[in-house]
Amino acid sequence: MSERQHLADSRAALRRMREHTATLKAIGGDHVSTEHLKQALFRRMKALEDDPTVPLFFGRLDYDTALGAEHDERLYIGRRHVSSEAGGEPMVIDWRAPVSLPFYQARPGQPMQVRLRRRFGFQHGELTAYEDEELTQTAAEAASDILESEIERPRTGPMRDIVATIQPEQDTIVRTDLKRSVCVQGAPGTGKTAVGLHRAAFLLYAFRDQLARSGVLVVGPNDSFLSYIADVLPALGEIDATQATVVSLVTKATGTEIRALDVVPAALIKGDARMAQVIRRAVWDHIGSAGESLVVPRGSHQWRVGAYLIDEAVAAIRERGVRYDAGRAMLPQRLAHQVLLRMEAGGDSPDDRVQNAVARSRPVKAYADAIWPAVDGKKLIFRLLTDADYLAGCAEGILTPEEQQTIMIKKPGRSAGSAKWSLADVVLIDEANDVLNRTPSLGHVILDEAQDLSAMQLRAVGRRASTGSVTVLGDLAQATTPWATSSWQESLTHLGKADATIEELVAGFRVPGSVIEFAARLLPSIAPALTPPHSVRRSRGDLAIQQTASPLQAMLDATRRMLDEEGTIGVIVADDDVGRVRKVLEKAGIRYDLLGEDAQIFDSRVDLVPASLAKGLEFDHVVLLEPAAIVAGEADKVTGLRRLYVCLTRAVTSLAVVHADELPDQLMAA
Repeated sequence: MSERQHLADSRAALRRMREHTATLKAIGGDHVSTEHLKQALFRRMKALEDDPTVPLFFGRLDYDTALGAEHDERLYIGRRHVSSEAGGEPMVIDWRAPVSLPFYQARPGQPMQVRLRRRFGFQHGELTAYEDEELTQTAAEAASDILESEIERPRTGPMRDIVATIQPEQDTIVRTDLKRSVCVQGAPGTGKTAVGLHRAAFLLYAFRDQLARSGVLVVGPNDSFLSYIADVLPALGEIDATQATVVSLVTKATGTEIRALDVVPAALIKGDARMAQVIRRAVWDHIGSAGESLVVPRGSHQWRVGAYLIDEAVAAIRERGVRYDAGRAMLPQRLAHQVLLRMEAGGDSPDDRVQNAVARSRPVKAYADAIWPAVDGKKLIFRLLTDADYLAGCAEGILTPEEQQTIMIKKPGRSAGSAKWSLADVVLIDEANDVLNRTPSLGHVILDEAQDLSAMQLRAVGRRASTGSVTVLGDLAQATTPWATSSWQESLTHLGKADATIEELVAGFRVPGSVIEFAARLLPSIAPALTPPHSVRRSRGDLAIQQTASPLQAMLDATRRMLDEEGTIGVIVADDDVGRVRKVLEKAGIRYDLLGEDAQIFDSRVDLVPASLAKGLEFDHVVLLEPAAIVAGEADKVTGLRRLYVCLTRAVTSLAVVHADELPDQLMAA
């Protein structure tokens, strides 16, 4: 009863905190300060919103002075800090606070100053149970029914936070210092995406002032995935992180729409890191040599600067390693400085105002523009991909003649503005723009499903964290693009974070044992170097494999059976089978959402999932139709088997595999 009362009192205290915030007025010293304060108060109000279906706390720590603690105190651990009205005493401690660490890291015999750890069970926001663990005892750690129940709790929509179930190895990654970049190789169900999002929440808490200025960005593989994870950070009280895909990042930055699709050979070359060398050479080769002296008339005199001095000034600017446009802006001042030196030698006493006037003068500006001309990134890439002779000059010694011919745009249009650009093209434009002007850097970038990005796409993400850090998430066994990475060290190098720490998660908390073991039969063929994952759940889950002459009817029957169970259902099919499966579901009157098409996905209990969009998603129950068709839908067998591995590992509770064609040989193994 006392714990339920503490929950009620905590909710009342949170309500008072929000009401108090609502009474505050934003009055700054000027308009800008006032608007800044309004935004701060808005974010504070959002952070203090209470969801009655979500418990305010999920654990309790009893610190003991006999174990080295400063005070005997009882702390409740939850999603956000809640303090009492009288004296501001903490009623709930934020899970990210240092004093909350033992909730995740303490072990029997390693109590971290805590005598007792209590876990709470909840249903619809109401406290229903608790478990106590005496940490001073050295007995083996007992399994927690509440922890396992929370991990296996059916989903009712998009991804939710795992703050109550974070495991020690996950917590270590979450709390890594902001200065360090981390790469997480995570098998299906190990919680790598959740770890990345909780790391974002932790960093925004522990380094709030720094990241409030520099920002946090979450990059996902597609819009469906971003919709799936969109509620996690707000549920933890964090609304300052932004979300994007590589597509949205580069199209917004370049102002370029994607209207074309590359064939695989062209995309492979355009995505190769060597293209960065070609682009850099193409940009900097615009700089010419001084063919004649600069003559600047001023008053009754004409001041002359020799060509060799101008070439030296250009070389000095380039040696500084500045971006192309920054160097171009510096050149007129360098030329003006040379003019002033001659004016001083002639007996004048010019000052900075004279130098600025000379730098802005027509002769100096015209001379500088001729030597260091303006370059437009989009026009540059258009010329590279449409002018064979120009590409040959820029790519000599970098790309073979055959590779050059492969990436030429066949029907380019009349100008860069009318061209139909592919994603790989827009990434090249983004690279060119960065050679011209430095891309602004964020404080931290979370990059999920990173194994599927090309080298040039990785560079595009990496330059947005050039002065910050990254958390890279992925699974090499789930790499399904022709340009996918071959190793994490290679990917980190392209990101500019070669010194990042690589962590591996192999303990599956979401995918049940029967499912992960069945899917892992594919690993020797698709990723033999990886450690096979294992499930830590006591429940083995339900795995049903049915070969039938009527697979569509069997798929429909399995979906209906799953509708009698609690939780979400994903019907995963080869992309080419989406049309006929839609007709079957609609004829049967089953309401569903189609991922990749419906604006409001995850509203229905049933989601129809094209195999190409399954990555990163989880469903309580999965019906997988025709594994052989999913494999056949990819460019090669290994990629097809990796796609199948992704689809097989989306289930949290049960998986029904329905097929007429024979299963791949790897799955038929005893």
